[in-house]
Amino acid sequence: MSSGRVPAAASAAIALVMIAVYLGLIAHQDGEPAVWFVAGLAAAALLAAYGAARPARLALIAAGVLMLAFGLLGILSIGLPIIVAGVLALVAAGRLRVPGRSAA
Repeated sequence: MSSGRVPAAASAAIALVMIAVYLGLIAHQDGEPAVWFVAGLAAAALLAAYGAARPARLALIAAGVLMLAFGLLGILSIGLPIIVAGVLALVAAGRLRVPGRSAA
């Protein structure tokens, strides 16, 4: 297992947990969830999971950038763990060893 897969999987797991936390908080407040936020965070989680399963640096970078953006948007409530997930995805992208490429 390459060294980037564990942070990528952790990033995806954190994002999925935070979707559940967000939906729970919104339901507790009798509000309606922002579909764009849930869809965007779910897409980022899927990209991170894909990057954990296959050596896909671009998918991990995209997941990291999305999570950082959504984390900043939600910084006053649930944003900090999402920012952590975004940093983990970017760390995973940097540590990922792509087959066929030599370390320079």
